[in-house]
Amino acid sequence: MPDERVAKEHVPGTVPETRPEETGSGGDDVAALQAERDELFDRLQRLAAEFDNFRKRNARENAALTERANERLVKELIPILDDLGRALEAAAEHEEAKLEDGVRLVHRSLSDLLTKEGLAEIETEGRFDPHVHEALLSQPSDEEEGSVIEVVQKGYKLGDKVLRPARVVVAGPPVHEA
Repeated sequence: MPDERVAKEHVPGTVPETRPEETGSGGDDVAALQAERDELFDRLQRLAAEFDNFRKRNARENAALTERANERLVKELIPILDDLGRALEAAAEHEEAKLEDGVRLVHRSLSDLLTKEGLAEIETEGRFDPHVHEALLSQPSDEEEGSVIEVVQKGYKLGDKVLRPARVVVAGPPVHEA
């Protein structure tokens, strides 16, 4: 009768299959298994600690990135704040022409800065688009039904994301007099 013992390769993380006749004593096997278990448990704890450190480091880096982004934006807003202060000084001196010029300067500066950062006004000419427009009401009109006839509040996009939809009045069917 052929020898039925087949050598099997040990896979780490599994309990090796042994037969009593292959081992010298059961105590050695138990000790070996306990040592392997302890080693695997130690590796698991180290991996968990490394992951926790990675998570904490990632959170710190994200917070620092957000802080730097805010710092850059605020730094660019400071000159606009200065312009607004000058406009308020002109208003205190009742210099209406200078006040209007100051307010226009502040508006243009802020608009240019926000445009540079990717802000764009939502187009309101033409048909109503529920993805970028918010219809406040529909009015009978001679315009094509469903077209925007009045903008109540401008809408803005940052890249492809709508920050605030344009609030509009939409043309409804014309009223027919009887």
